[in-house]
Amino acid sequence: MKKLLSMLVVLVAISIKGFSQTTPESQSFGQKLMKKLEFGITAGGNYSNFTSANFPTDPLPGFHAGLTVAYKFTDNFMVQEEFLYSLQGAKIKGGTLGTQDIKLSYASVPILFKYRTNSGFFVEAGPQTSIKVKEDLGGITDAKFAKKIDFGMAGGLGYQSKIGLGIGARYVYGLQKVQETPSAILGDFKNNSIQASIFYVF
Repeated sequence: MKKLLSMLVVLVAISIKGFSQTTPESQSFGQKLMKKLEFGITAGGNYSNFTSANFPTDPLPGFHAGLTVAYKFTDNFMVQEEFLYSLQGAKIKGGTLGTQDIKLSYASVPILFKYRTNSGFFVEAGPQTSIKVKEDLGGITDAKFAKKIDFGMAGGLGYQSKIGLGIGARYVYGLQKVQETPSAILGDFKNNSIQASIFYVF
């Protein structure tokens, strides 16, 4: 019995050693690709407003949440794509639209080029495309006020710990007019949002 146990221990040890010494040449394409990918989850708060509007506004608190995937070109440089649900908009304080909250819910897909130092600090920047999921104008949900597609540029910074937990702050600058029907009275206003998030990469 002792001999059998000894043989089993030796076989397991040899198997583990052989697996750990797998050379890059012997790895499959899938194994190589998975080593280059980082997956994660993220969530946080938005502080959104309209810019260039011909009516008074205040920032609207909102939130965002979703999934992330990054491809690492090197240990420090990568491109990251995110799939987010994001609530944006503004608080209208008077003028033609009266006093109400305009809430615009988007499915947002930022594609960000990220540089992360060995200590975990990072900077990121890139384009963002958003598809309107729903809108709420003071309780009216079928007004078709905002365009279906919204484009912007995002930039931010943050920190990721060795265990994958991190925090980040980002500014999203809208490039496209929000309103579906142009109006000289309302102006060519655009979405802008400050985001703070916590994330986990695994």
